[in-house]
Order: sequence, then structure tokens, then C-alpha cells
Amino acid sequence: MESCKHVAIIMDGNGRWAKKQKKTRSFGHYYGSENVREIALRALDMGVEVITLYAFSTENWKRPQEEIDYLMKLPAIFFEKFLKELMERGIRIETIGDLTKIPERTRKVMENAVERTKNNDKLVLNFALNYGARDEIVRAVNRIADSGISNITERDFSLYLDTKDLPDVDLLIRTGGEQRLSNYLLWQLAYAELMFVDLPWPEFGPDEFEACLVDFDSRNRRFGGL
Repeated sequence: MESCKHVAIIMDGNGRWAKKQKKTRSFGHYYGSENVREIALRALDMGVEVITLYAFSTENWKRPQEEIDYLMKLPAIFFEKFLKELMERGIRIETIGDLTKIPERTRKVMENAVERTKNNDKLVLNFALNYGARDEIVRAVNRIADSGISNITERDFSLYLDTKDLPDVDLLIRTGGEQRLSNYLLWQLAYAELMFVDLPWPEFGPDEFEACLVDFDSRNRRFGGL
């Protein structure tokens, strides 16, 4: 049975969940950020090596400015509350995406978390921030063009992606009931198992996460073979 090393999650449904509680969308995002800790700790206990979270996409800039502003504040709120515990548990923070286009304050918060946890080796908690798979691929192509390398192999190409130091995704989980990839890790998901969960992200707890891993273990991944 192959282990699940890398889990990617599309944390969908925060806003809709908040609306049902008669709360603001920001409340839903806050509650969803609290859930990140719960899922990360369960993943750590179950031997997962990497979790990549779709925190903010290149398309999310189309949302109302008030919501964008709050989402840009959330990393500071999250790390102020949980960074000490993440350090104690050996969790390393990493990021993918084009951070040059996010507010400087948010970027510094992320860079500080990355720097402080860089020697941790129990679990990588990877935030996709201002991330879009097509944007990532275009940026990789431009870097390859600048390098002058020709006759690129798949292995060569992967070394120019944001995830160059991470294994490919084994399992994608999307909460919130939608069944699409939304421009997320298109290269890295080539042979991932896909699971679409009806629960909104704030209600997707550690037990539901563990159930997804159990389901993953029951699948036969043939990678094009028999």
C-alpha cells in the first residue's frame, strides 16, 4: 500500500458556510483558518509529509476589496496565534505563488514564518498564495527561456516550478461541494487521486480528513500500468 505523502486541499465553502450562520464572509474565512491548524496536526499524526493549501488564487483579486483586505490580514492573525505551536511540533511553513504582487505587510509575515520554521522537518505546511497553475507554468517557461536550456524533459521542467522541492500531489481534496480544479496545481495533479467533499471547509474536521486518507489507501494507483 502506497503512503500518501502530499495532500493538496482546496478550502472551499467558507463564505457560503458563514452566510448560513448569518455571519460575514470574513467570519467564514477566519473560522476556516482556525481549521488549518486542526487538519495540519492530524496530518502530522498520520505521517503525511506535505499539505498544500489553496489560500488565495490569482483569480481571487476579482472579489470585493473588503474581502481581499481581510484575506491579506489573515496570515498575521493565524501565525500570531499558532506559529509557536507549529514550531514546537516541527512543522515547516512554505509558500508557492507570486508573492511579489501581494501587500508588503502580508509578504513579510509569510517570509518571517518561512524563515523561523525553515529547520523543521516533520511536516511541510505549504500555502498557495496569489497562486494560479497557469501563471506558475508561464513563469516556469520564462525562467527556462532565460536559462537558454533546450530539449527540456518533464524532469527538467518540474525543477522550474514553484513546487520543485516537493513531491507530486498524491491526493487532492476539495471541500464545499464543487467538482473542479480551479487552476490549481495542474502539473502536479497529473496522477493524483481526487476527492470532492460536500462539507464546507469550516465543517471538514480532522476525522473527515482521516477518512479521506483511509479512502486513498483503498485505491489502486496504476499510473498508466495494469
